[in-house]
Amino acid sequence: MSAALKDAVGSHKQKDWPKHLVILFFIVIELFPFYMMLQVSFKDNASFIQNPWLPTAPFSVTERFQAPAPAASASPAAPAAGAAVESAAIKTRERAATWTEVFTGSVTPPPGDPDYVGGEMRFDLGVYKLTNWGFGLKLIGPYIANTVFVAVTGTVVTLFLAILGAYFFARYKMPFSGVLWGAFMLLMLLPGVANIVPLFTLLKELSLLNTLWALIIVGIAGGQVFNLFVLRNFIEDLPKDLFEAAEMDGASHFKQIINVVIPMSGPIIGTLAILSFLGKWNDFLLPLIVLRDKELFTLGVGLIYLDGEYVKQWGQIMAAYFIASIPLIVIFLFCMRLFVRGLSAGAIKG
Repeated sequence: MSAALKDAVGSHKQKDWPKHLVILFFIVIELFPFYMMLQVSFKDNASFIQNPWLPTAPFSVTERFQAPAPAASASPAAPAAGAAVESAAIKTRERAATWTEVFTGSVTPPPGDPDYVGGEMRFDLGVYKLTNWGFGLKLIGPYIANTVFVAVTGTVVTLFLAILGAYFFARYKMPFSGVLWGAFMLLMLLPGVANIVPLFTLLKELSLLNTLWALIIVGIAGGQVFNLFVLRNFIEDLPKDLFEAAEMDGASHFKQIINVVIPMSGPIIGTLAILSFLGKWNDFLLPLIVLRDKELFTLGVGLIYLDGEYVKQWGQIMAAYFIASIPLIVIFLFCMRLFVRGLSAGAIKG
């Protein structure tokens, strides 16, 4: 029996290895841009052009070249002086070592350069351009602060209003409540880009153009439909006895939301908070249209202008991109379990 069980387990593992290869392939595809962004952020343009795909080796090479001899002087002492100058006319050039040079232990001379004299290779951590990170942080630091303010404020207010609306639609019925709910659901079929022109006109009349509050208010309004749809179905499936017991204890509607709805809907609220935050963090079209002052730019718009203004400094660009992605990485690492719990709870409740 034991041998048969081992054979069955071994056969099952042999059948699973193609699945593992497929999963590994997609993981590599997803992580490759992250890897490229990280390793390029430590390079200057010369290192990037020399070795765009692999990280820079922690070695530098000092190359020596014979400079052209100066023209001879007509003075009697010219030959001796000219010889001294010629012997000292050596130019040097610093560059990062290639991985081939590191493994072979010898410096590769530049092809077709007759002035090349020789070169030395030494261990040098200075080839990693940490100044790119300082430049990137200084450049997009204000953009990150603006984006955090818009995303956090918009997410908190969006969920607060969505919970109130979902509680109303789930717990109470009133005349034409079905029509009102259908109108909310109809908004899910309307693409947001179709409202750009009237939305811009409305924001202009309200004097909200070129303000962060325009992004917050539009984000709050646009996030209600999906959150209401999810939360209403979830709250409808909560035990009615909990609400009845709260009413017998004299709890108001607001206290029922605080003490019953939010604790029981924690996972799904957390999932919606993550989705809402990511949506506002990655928003690009509305900030591009509404904002004009560079001091008010969010990350989406700021990074586009960075690419246009500093297009030749690839190390600085990649460092700025990587810094901009750090908050999303932190959210993924610390909120992944909450996100999965919310999806599972929503699937069970549905």
